Amino acid sequence: MSKTLTRRSLFAAGAAAAAGAAALSGQERDWTNVQPTRYPDPDIVTLDPRFTKYVLGNTPIQRLHVGMLWAEGTAWNNVGRYLVWSDIPNNVQYRWLEEDGHVSVFRNPSGNSNGNTFDYQGRQLSCEHGNRRVVRYEHDGTVTDLADSFEGKRLNAPNDVVVHPNTNDIWFTDPGYGTMMHYEGNKGTLEIKEAVYRIDGQNGSLHKVADEIDKPNGICFSPDYSTLYVADTGSAPYKDIKAWTVNGTRLTNRRIFTDMRMDGFGEVTGNADGIRCDTDGNVWAAGGWVGDGYDGVHVFAPDGDRIGLIKLPEICGNLCFGGRKRNRLFMAGSQSIYTVYVETQGAHIT
Repeated sequence: MSKTLTRRSLFAAGAAAAAGAAALSGQERDWTNVQPTRYPDPDIVTLDPRFTKYVLGNTPIQRLHVGMLWAEGTAWNNVGRYLVWSDIPNNVQYRWLEEDGHVSVFRNPSGNSNGNTFDYQGRQLSCEHGNRRVVRYEHDGTVTDLADSFEGKRLNAPNDVVVHPNTNDIWFTDPGYGTMMHYEGNKGTLEIKEAVYRIDGQNGSLHKVADEIDKPNGICFSPDYSTLYVADTGSAPYKDIKAWTVNGTRLTNRRIFTDMRMDGFGEVTGNADGIRCDTDGNVWAAGGWVGDGYDGVHVFAPDGDRIGLIKLPEICGNLCFGGRKRNRLFMAGSQSIYTVYVETQGAHIT
């Protein structure tokens, strides 16, 4: 039976023949511009059976963007369907649009911002290293200075921030990294003890809620807001995540939730930086400063046991849940932004 050959069918036939010949000869295909991942992704690691329910077998870790000097402060905007994050040394914020993957400069300059989040009125909050303050971007485009000093002394360099929905109180950490180097802010003097603070949602007053901590860094609430977790990147002998019981506006019952030692790395311990809870109360911690097999995201059960690991080729500085179903984990990996779908949801809006 005769068949009319089109240019397209000729090309398809030629490609099929070439692929068949390559397969028969043992020649490998060139995946340079594709780099596929065979499912399940080998860098999503189950360390404890409790993590199995959160792993999707048919999804990869994806790299969304590259080119920052030190990416931080990932936060998801539900209305705009975009991810915002900070590049601290470059003094800019970026935005990634879910609809088409477009990345653009969102704010320049950004005050060498680090942590970002959104309050329950949809306004962005940012911790500025360069200006040593916490700010809110209003709907009309103006900027409100929420906190820049405590008891007459300048804050060190606010780092990360979360919001309580019942009171609209804003809780943030102030370890001072941006004041310790020109690279991430303006080098100066730490005038006050590193601490965790609360901005009253009604009158804007600033209150110190905890300073029995060395370098308070990432911060998050448990799903029911009964526990506050704070990553301590200065604790000795091991870096850890501390926890407090939340009694209204006060913190009590300070304890170590978990430390960052990991089997197979001896006494070497990395940092937990940005942290977020999922709806089951697991703590997802950005981690790094150790190397391959450690750097990435460490997942801890509510009892503090490490149950899972998402390995990244870079140190992970921060993370958040986002996407339409809050089941997409976004990770700030030093110079890159990564993402992966998981079978859970972020406990809070960002």
